[in-house]
Amino acid sequence: MTRLETLAANLKAALGERIADMTIALGEITIVVRAADHLAVARTLRDDERLKFEQCIDLAGVDYLHYGDGTWNGPRFAVVLHLLSVTHNWRVRVRAFCPDDELPLIDSVTGVWPSAGWFEREAFDLYGIVFEGHADLRRILTDYGFVGHPFRKDFPITGYVEMRYDPEQRRVVYQPVTIEPREVTPRVIREENYGRG
Repeated sequence: MTRLETLAANLKAALGERIADMTIALGEITIVVRAADHLAVARTLRDDERLKFEQCIDLAGVDYLHYGDGTWNGPRFAVVLHLLSVTHNWRVRVRAFCPDDELPLIDSVTGVWPSAGWFEREAFDLYGIVFEGHADLRRILTDYGFVGHPFRKDFPITGYVEMRYDPEQRRVVYQPVTIEPREVTPRVIREENYGRG
């Protein structure tokens, strides 16, 4: 049995029905779990002796709005964990879909892996995913007055507001965007004999 097959068997034995889907591709295992099982699965992945995923390497938000050229028919937002077992020297990817597209909500895993704290803040800031139980869920990359979540696929390229210094008020003010949307088409100029002899 290969190491990947051993890991897959250990995951099935430890998690059982909590695994909604498992794929093995490019030498990596990805499991999908329900949002309701997300926290319990995280604890099992860390504590079960057959798995021992001591480290959360990364946590990312994903927006599936236009995935597959619009053929995607599932929930819009997902949270993906990338975990490492130093003990067993293997990795796993865990995906959980947020059940509500209007308010993407999932349990925080900061009680399992404290390193997930900043990753969860980033996913909240950029995608609007709310991590229930996170002790300090606030923006981490955008400023406090920022409107919206810039990594959502329906977020306009120009944003909603712009910031400028107002000399009369002697402070920074926010105002609606004054940039008009336009399509930029690059102009290509080539010499007649470009690339020849």
